[in-house]
Amino acid sequence: MMVDLPDLPNELCALARAIADGTVSSEDAVRTTLARAEAARDLNAFVEIEAESALALARQCDRERQAGALRGPLHGVPLAHKDMFFREGHPTEAGAALWRGFRPEETSPLIARLEGAGAITLGRLHMAEFALGPTGHNVHLGRCGNPWHPRAISGGSSSGSAAAVGAGILTASLGSDTGGSARVPAAFCGVSGLKPTTGLLPSYAMMELSRTCDTAGPIATSSRALALLMTVLAANGRDYMAGIGNDLSGLRIGLPTSWYTDGIHPEIDYALEAAAAQMRALGATLVDVAVPDQAAMARAAGTIALYEGARVHARELALRPGDFGEDVRARLARGSAISESDYGSALALRHWAHVAMRDGPFANVDLLLTPATRMSVPLARDVEILAPDSRQALIGEISELTRPASLLGFPALVTPMGFDTRRLPLALQLIGPPHSEARLLRTAHAYEEATRWHAHPHAALARA
Repeated sequence: MMVDLPDLPNELCALARAIADGTVSSEDAVRTTLARAEAARDLNAFVEIEAESALALARQCDRERQAGALRGPLHGVPLAHKDMFFREGHPTEAGAALWRGFRPEETSPLIARLEGAGAITLGRLHMAEFALGPTGHNVHLGRCGNPWHPRAISGGSSSGSAAAVGAGILTASLGSDTGGSARVPAAFCGVSGLKPTTGLLPSYAMMELSRTCDTAGPIATSSRALALLMTVLAANGRDYMAGIGNDLSGLRIGLPTSWYTDGIHPEIDYALEAAAAQMRALGATLVDVAVPDQAAMARAAGTIALYEGARVHARELALRPGDFGEDVRARLARGSAISESDYGSALALRHWAHVAMRDGPFANVDLLLTPATRMSVPLARDVEILAPDSRQALIGEISELTRPASLLGFPALVTPMGFDTRRLPLALQLIGPPHSEARLLRTAHAYEEATRWHAHPHAALARA
């Protein structure tokens, strides 16, 4: 008998515990997830659902649990991932017509680690074509919706991952982040998303966009869940959950005095002030800090990603330009026009930025608190009516605040900090120096537990 939809834990750690102790069977978890996905078909979060194989594996997991053998901390938990991580023999299409029918001969180490820990891969999720777009639009797949408002954008490029988690279909998903591709949709869909330190997670056997900026990025309904995922994904012997539950005593959090709040939407500004006050109440010290030229960092990140992305797709762009969507083709054309000299200058600025951030703000604080975006969640029609040049400008604005961390390769985390007057999510961003993921996760978890924004009743289409 299937578990009633409201009875299934909607948080990864809680669901994993329930399956491990037999409160919920893996088969029931998979069946419920499938039912939620079917109820939310209009969300367009899934590209493919592998129902039969997932149910068969769930039954096997239940037999193993009854025999006292658990595969790992994710035993029997259903997950689905952005359609860019290779799985041997399974389609991986990267949201692109050019990759339709592609079946890789190898498996991403990240997928292998999740499945080795017991997770059941349920299917593939919507994404922007070749991960080039922060709005959730895809001319080949249609637009991925936002679970809080049918006419709002989901963000991207990990649109399906954030929408499925935000809708309560999944407890977590693996996305990617090159300039904000996990953080922006997580922010717009009211969930938590992490960009780890670049290079911490292997990028082998996943679609390449920008070799020096790409990283996988998990998305989940809580930072505690992100910590569990990072323990599995990093596979470096570190327990990222170890500090979860501690208060913020002794932590120094910097509030940038420039750029991040320039032109910010008033509702976001108000929510950010409230978030800072909450972190003070949790024991952190909040201090104003000057930051080096973040606008230059954002521009350099865009230059590097577009230059490298254009070189990845140069052959197909020359031979089959009509198989690219208009916006993606335009962005790749911009990348093709970037000179080697300008690319080299952007790489040189990256080196300067590392030193400036290390010797500047991070010499005095443990992490930075910023908004995830300056703008509230746009409606799809407000994106679609724009002329091509204006649409490209908006695309740049959406991910502007997430790009500096991508240039630097520093870890950054977004998590909900309330709602605007339309009941659409608002999100904060925490940025730390390299390999400070545990500190970011601990801070976000303490904030989430105090505010409960992350546990706010979802407008989940799948829960109707």
